[in-house]
Formats: sequence, structure tokens, C-alpha cells
Amino acid sequence: MDSTDYYSKNAKEYFASTVDLDLSEQMARFIEEVKEGGSVLDLGCGSGRDSLALSEHGFDVTPLDGSEEMCRLAEAHTGLDVLHMRFNEIDFDEAFDGIWACASLVHVEEKDMPDIYNRLIKSLVPGGVLYMSYKHGSFKGIRNGRYFCDFTWTELKHKLEAFPKLEVIDSWKSYDVRRGRSGERWLNVLCRKAEE
Repeated sequence: MDSTDYYSKNAKEYFASTVDLDLSEQMARFIEEVKEGGSVLDLGCGSGRDSLALSEHGFDVTPLDGSEEMCRLAEAHTGLDVLHMRFNEIDFDEAFDGIWACASLVHVEEKDMPDIYNRLIKSLVPGGVLYMSYKHGSFKGIRNGRYFCDFTWTELKHKLEAFPKLEVIDSWKSYDVRRGRSGERWLNVLCRKAEE
């Protein structure tokens, strides 16, 4: 079972456990950097929680998820049209001022990262902003029925150096906001696409 299958099979439980989480600290930093009222791609939108919050902040939001069942739940929750698409199918051309990838790229295998990062870079307008978060650590493999790729900052920074069009503008660690997970840490990164 790949990660998309996991979310389809467990969609209702995942929705219920994540729809009310407070990611306002991370989102505030992203909002500061993205053009006011700009277009934002919510990559791996899950419940649609963040799509709704970004829409309420005045952004033109495009939610996207690889799980058809999660798409249905997110549409019902947000009232927005949700794109059913896997990350390796993304083919936008300078369409977004910002990409919000909250806890979604964690499921991309290392060998697939160059392709996915290049797709995201292509999707951003020059000067556009990418937010991504990874579990902090060095684990790579199957955990709780899904593939996870955790990163330390040193390791992720080294990976990002292969993409000169992405400039890191901020990075920080945060604690997991889910119940019973307060000891787990997340690595948050904001990057800006180089101006042409």
C-alpha cells in the first residue's frame, strides 16, 4: 500500500484527527512572504484545513491531493474545487505565487525528490514562495503504513543546494501540534524562487 492508498483507506479518521489542528504560527510566516491576494497551491491538502484558512486570508487557493477520498472530504469542508492529482503529475507553468506543502512532501522518496522539486519550481512565478515541512530526523522508510523521508536541517540544506533557483529565506523547528505527539519535532523551511 503506498501513501496515497493509505490516505484513501483511512480518509475519515485522518480528516477527523487533523481538520482542527492549529498551524497558524507556520502559516503566518508563509503569509508574510507571499504576495497579498496571490494564488496559492495547497500541495497535499488533506482535510482542506489550510486551504480554508488561506482562502479566508484572501488568497486564491488551489487545493490538490492524490487521494480521491481526501479530495471529496476537502471539497465538502472548504467549498473549493480540489484537484485530484499525484505530485508527479503536476505540470503548471508559473501559475502560483506560493506553494504550501505542509507535511506532504514527507511521503516523497528521495530518488523522486529532484523531479518533484523541479515541478514545484516550474509551478512558481519568479519570486514565488515555497513552504515545506518535514519530520525532523534521519529515518527513511515505511512507518505506520506510509513511506516517510525525515530530514535534519544539515541534510535538507544539502539537498536544496542542488536547486539554485530556490533560495532559503527562513527555517525553524516546531513541535508537533497533534494530541500525544508533543515530543515530535518538525523542520519548517521557506524558499523563494529566484527572479528571472
